[in-house]
Amino acid sequence: MDGHEGDCARKGLLTRRLGLLAGALVVAAAGTAHAGDGDPDVGAGSCHVIKFCVSAGTHGHHGHRADQTGDTHGDSTDSGVKCRYVKVDPEPPADFPAWKGADPDKSDLYFYSCSDGSDDNPDGFVAVPQGQTPQQQVNPQELAQRAVDSMTLLGPDIASPRAAGRYTVGVPVWMWVNRSATTYGPNTASASAGGVTVTATARVSKIVWQMGDGTSVTCHGPGTPYRASVGMAQSPTCGHLYSTTSAGGGNGRLPVTATSTWTIGWQGGGAVGQLNEVRQTNVQVAIGEVQVVR
Repeated sequence: MDGHEGDCARKGLLTRRLGLLAGALVVAAAGTAHAGDGDPDVGAGSCHVIKFCVSAGTHGHHGHRADQTGDTHGDSTDSGVKCRYVKVDPEPPADFPAWKGADPDKSDLYFYSCSDGSDDNPDGFVAVPQGQTPQQQVNPQELAQRAVDSMTLLGPDIASPRAAGRYTVGVPVWMWVNRSATTYGPNTASASAGGVTVTATARVSKIVWQMGDGTSVTCHGPGTPYRASVGMAQSPTCGHLYSTTSAGGGNGRLPVTATSTWTIGWQGGGAVGQLNEVRQTNVQVAIGEVQVVR
């Protein structure tokens, strides 16, 4: 899809969304304004007149423009998000849901469409006091990512296997990690912009262990610390059994990598969502075998 086709697709999507949002309005006319009939800024497709007709510009256009929709404000930017505002003129009835309790006699209604270059971006209506300019609409997911970036999310704090330890072929290895806010969670942070605050909480949902012998073990928890009283039993939550020594590995050791997946739930700005981050830690372990003396 080239740039022109992308613009057309975005404009078509905004027109369809606007039709859904304005479904409560009475159809005022059956006219159709076709692209290319005098406004080069309107993309392919049509704008059905339903009480008011909004022709939403895309993020690639700049400056100020006026057309049959009334006044428009040029694109505004904030951390890569660009929003275009179109003043609704004439205004819809007072019972139109987009007013959200605002007084139509003291407020202006705008339709906004935003983009940060991805396919999932906010659009809708916003009411502001008469004569004031709409504030930049904030993408809550972008704020959630800012909150995550402010956290110090690290790879697993490996307690076992230890680099200084020696492990034996055929003897169960118990794997577990130390837990803290930065290595296991929960870890909570917030980010704010444009009057919107988003709070995110991160927790490790799983740890995948690459054991260095071609096998991997997925553990959905921190693992269970070994106790001498269990003897040769296998770990009930996270363990491995080596069948060969590490003699063929670099420096006589095997590289073990523990990769944690952080699952981050966030909410704010009237939205909720989930993000994932991945971190890892490496350790070199020595695997020997029992020598039988006759």
